[in-house]
Amino acid sequence: MAAGNHCTVTEFFLAGLSEKQELQTPLFLLFLGIYVITVVGNLGMVTLIGLSSHLHNPMYYFLSSLSFIDLCQSTVVTPKLLVSFVTEKNPISYSGCMAQLYFFITFGIAECYTLAAMAYDRYVAICNPLLYSVTMSYQIYTSLITGVYIFSVFCASVHTGFMIKISFCKLDVINHYFCDLLPLLKLACSSTYINELLILFFGTLNIFVPILTIITSYIFIIASILRIRSTEGRSKAFSTCSSHILAVVIFFGSLAFMYLQPSSVNSMDQGKVSSVFYTIVVPMLNPLIYSLRNKDVNVALKKILERKIFM
Repeated sequence: MAAGNHCTVTEFFLAGLSEKQELQTPLFLLFLGIYVITVVGNLGMVTLIGLSSHLHNPMYYFLSSLSFIDLCQSTVVTPKLLVSFVTEKNPISYSGCMAQLYFFITFGIAECYTLAAMAYDRYVAICNPLLYSVTMSYQIYTSLITGVYIFSVFCASVHTGFMIKISFCKLDVINHYFCDLLPLLKLACSSTYINELLILFFGTLNIFVPILTIITSYIFIIASILRIRSTEGRSKAFSTCSSHILAVVIFFGSLAFMYLQPSSVNSMDQGKVSSVFYTIVVPMLNPLIYSLRNKDVNVALKKILERKIFM
């Protein structure tokens, strides 16, 4: 057995999403289209917020951060998935696999806490509007965003560090379309007890803390909305909340389904389906759900387009 990382394999092979030959071309075209929409939507949102001075406030800085995370998360996973549809074998080096795992965990956890920070931001804006500029000062929201990334990097470092210590000397085919924790652990030939404990601990922490923050924020938000006398005002506010909650349910629901089950009951085929939602579908939907339906964003987009046309 090799010294250092205790690994006897130098590369893995990703099984991909489906083995059915007749589905390869349609799936390639589908996910290529999703990826293009994801890149254009999220990159466009980051650019738009950066160029539009009236969008320079905490709410849109959080949206910009979320779009950046979604763009990176999709880019970490999707290109390798697309390769699996056009080649018989989809190899990935050991170091490449560990790097993909590291960045996947980093951006996945960052998304969890960014969604929670956005819910808290909306709570302050709706429930304490007079104190918003103080509660969400430049120092506060930059600290929140910085804290999200620091904690995400810490969790990813712990997971990846303990994964590197595992011996891989069984089959080298990962039954997934990217290097994820659970499929990798199934290839281990040394004890994975600590790794499974870490998955349960960090999985529970990083799912339930943001969810509790979001639920608590929305309880107060809904209570405030119900006190609005205008039917039109209530309807508009509830519409915005329902979109946010829908994205949160899809993202956290698929995460919980994948990571909060004992490894003995977890099915990799079911896991692939749930993974598609939080790694590929949600990054595409977020610009639509959070931003493109937003009146301020639409106005900013029209101004930018008019400025370009008349230049």
